[in-house]
Amino acid sequence: MSSTTSPAAAAPLYEDPTVFARRWKILSVLCLSLLIVFVGNSSLNVAIPTLARDYDATTSSLQWVIAAYSLVFAGLLFTSGSIGDRFGRKGVLQFGLVGFLVAALLATWSTSMWQFIACRALMGASAAFIMPSTLSILVNVFPPSERARAISIWAAVTGGAGALGPVASGWLLSHFWVGSIFLVNVPFILLALVFGAVVVPRSKDPSHAALDPVGAGLSIVGLSALVYALIQAPDVGWLSAPTLAAFGVTAVAGTAFVWWERKVAVPMLDMALFRNAAFSTSTAGITLVFVAMYGVMFLVTQYFQLVLGYTPLGSAVRFLPMTPIMILVAPMTPRLVARFGAHRTVGVGLLLVATGLMMFRGLGLGTSYWYVLACVGIMISGMAASMSPLTAALMSAVPPERAGSGSAMNDATRELGAALGVAVLGSIAASKYAVALDRVPGLDQLPADAYSAVRDSLGGAVVVAQEIGGVPGRALATVAQESFLGGLHLAVTVGSVLCVVAAAVIWKFLPARTEPIAGHGPMTKVDAVEFTAELGVGGVPVVYPEEQL
Repeated sequence: MSSTTSPAAAAPLYEDPTVFARRWKILSVLCLSLLIVFVGNSSLNVAIPTLARDYDATTSSLQWVIAAYSLVFAGLLFTSGSIGDRFGRKGVLQFGLVGFLVAALLATWSTSMWQFIACRALMGASAAFIMPSTLSILVNVFPPSERARAISIWAAVTGGAGALGPVASGWLLSHFWVGSIFLVNVPFILLALVFGAVVVPRSKDPSHAALDPVGAGLSIVGLSALVYALIQAPDVGWLSAPTLAAFGVTAVAGTAFVWWERKVAVPMLDMALFRNAAFSTSTAGITLVFVAMYGVMFLVTQYFQLVLGYTPLGSAVRFLPMTPIMILVAPMTPRLVARFGAHRTVGVGLLLVATGLMMFRGLGLGTSYWYVLACVGIMISGMAASMSPLTAALMSAVPPERAGSGSAMNDATRELGAALGVAVLGSIAASKYAVALDRVPGLDQLPADAYSAVRDSLGGAVVVAQEIGGVPGRALATVAQESFLGGLHLAVTVGSVLCVVAAAVIWKFLPARTEPIAGHGPMTKVDAVEFTAELGVGGVPVVYPEEQL
């Protein structure tokens, strides 16, 4: 394929009168496709206790069913966007939708945890093909005068989907089987496929940078080995041969990835960007925000249902205040950055996250929801204050011609943080839970299957306690819940300490002022809301490559 294109081939799609006339119909299809991705990403959180009860799932398998989506998503984002630009964005979008449809149907009728995990991984891979294509098509069918409005609608869908997914799943779990949370996506996927085939135009960029399959493969191997080591360690031991081998694979693959990216002519990720303090510190900060976000949600969802006794729907509804808190705080960040500097704004934001995390140590067997809401409110306020300055700093450090790579890095950073949050904080809590139960006298007198279920997860312990019944059952449930709370307290403490350290590093090294975002002007209130709205769904930043403008 030629590396150059004719002016006609390079002309933006909005110059075609037919495409221009149906641009808002195209946007509706793109938003519907995006809704499917983010509902699929956020919907499973409230189902974790149900999976533990209905499928005797261990803590490690529960972590995998969440992390598999984000891990594969992050690993393929760099490659999928390039494939769409090079070979056709509409085809890649349709391919991703078909893959998501297959995964949703398979997950609907899955009967074991390994099947759910495999389906979630396939969903993550499919979503990685859908998401970049939606934004690439959008910026090609809307002229610059309307693009900001279209992108604002596109971004609003990501935030709305993040709130809709858990509530819809909670309602379905209260009335149907766990697989129904995947079946609900099917009619929307079919609509997106049919209308997309009719209204979405074909487009591609033959001059786009070459693919880097070696870099993509090494990144997926390294990240998968790291998450595997973190999740399996509580079961097999932190110093066991499988854990050490997985960490070894991580080190080898990571080193090979860095070497290859520095060697290849057109790297998937330009390693020289990490020499820029704005890029490296903001990347670390974004990762940590998502570590805290997803790690805490993984644990607090179980706390709501398995300790406080809320239903899945009741748990989802109690997370809804997160959205208005983010929307109220986010518009303040540009003014704070202008007055105090990005480094101080983000530093204080991370200290608020650390405070909220430490407050979770106050959770007990009968804690009021209002106290939990106060913890969440402080934590989310800190995240909202941090996200838009960090995203702006990351993108400002990327040259305009590499804005696409910077955007993909931001996406991957968020998804990696989500996977690591569930893996790291979940594994810390699981290790503490198992150690605490091992110290309970007489627990090993339970039948082998029951003892294994109790030790594997709090959900398993609650099921066994219900089967035993009476005073002994209630006593077992209380011991398991207290052990779980001990693990949760340790996990949030570790997360809080990490946030304090990150706040100090960012205060020192993040530049106080940044250049305008690549392909964008200076950060505005709208930008801040858009960047922050993606917190709950692990989405993509509202930026786009300079060459597509």
